[in-house]
Amino acid sequence: MHILITGADGFVGAALVQRLLTEPPPALAARPLHLSLLDRQFRAPPTAPQVEQHAGDLSDPALLQRVLATPVDLVFHLASLPGAQAERDPELGLAANLLAPVALLNALAQQRRQSATAPVPRVVLASSVAVYGPTDPSRRLHEDARPQPALSYGTHKWMTELLLADHSRRGELDGRSLRLPGIVARPSRESGHGSAFMSQIFHALREGQVYRCPTSPQATAWWMSLGCCLDNLLHAATLPADGLPASRCWQVPVLTASVDQVVQAIEQALGAEAPPHLAYHPDAEIEARFGRYPAIDTPAAEAAGFRHDGSIAGLVARVLIQLDAADGAAR
Repeated sequence: MHILITGADGFVGAALVQRLLTEPPPALAARPLHLSLLDRQFRAPPTAPQVEQHAGDLSDPALLQRVLATPVDLVFHLASLPGAQAERDPELGLAANLLAPVALLNALAQQRRQSATAPVPRVVLASSVAVYGPTDPSRRLHEDARPQPALSYGTHKWMTELLLADHSRRGELDGRSLRLPGIVARPSRESGHGSAFMSQIFHALREGQVYRCPTSPQATAWWMSLGCCLDNLLHAATLPADGLPASRCWQVPVLTASVDQVVQAIEQALGAEAPPHLAYHPDAEIEARFGRYPAIDTPAAEAAGFRHDGSIAGLVARVLIQLDAADGAAR
């Protein structure tokens, strides 16, 4: 099975590669896996013979031709430019978050058009809750809420969802879009994410560092651990094609919690007795865009088998295990 992962050297991408190499779902492990990894650059060479790296720009036709020389069975499209960075550089955001996935989906569809015997590529798109735009924290949201993106990032994600659904309608692709929340805990070095505070509070409390949180303690966000994110991506990849909604899109179940609730859960897990190393300095723009999420109902996604972390305590436990493992690998 030929699997292509874009953004493969990123936070989620690198973890997905490791999961596929060590714990692939039975439905994907039935055939030998060959992983084609695509990113602008890679920090380390491949460590497994079934892995091939391709460094370059996703919108480069020559690169896509090289990667797709062997028909692809499954694609995880994770590559994107973070929303805050895309807002500062609109041209770069357009290229990375819309034009690049358009080029990828068209190239994949062409694979099917050129050969009726070629596999219909299954595409799992990492979309974003940014498609919703501003939300009212006092009113529950439903998974069928109409997107009203307030950032170019959310607009481009929504447009890509629609294009993938249209290719699926035409029988050229088998698409599955997942609207993902903030995934924690991203590496502390990462920048460009307006929601970076969601990860930074884990690093600060775990390492006993002082952190200026750009929201109030009462700011509410949608939370998901990296492990849970991988579970949902792989579940999307193994869902039977029959009976999928025309939208080919799900709002994955999420945990809704305030920053203060998560901080308290982290302190309890760490056994911290000292006052928190957080100072709250709310930024009105960040709080408005990333700290006013309401509870959301996702019955269709849950019926399809998608899941959240279960509880804030469960989420915190998974994140701390992830960070301990990352520290161990770095030694």
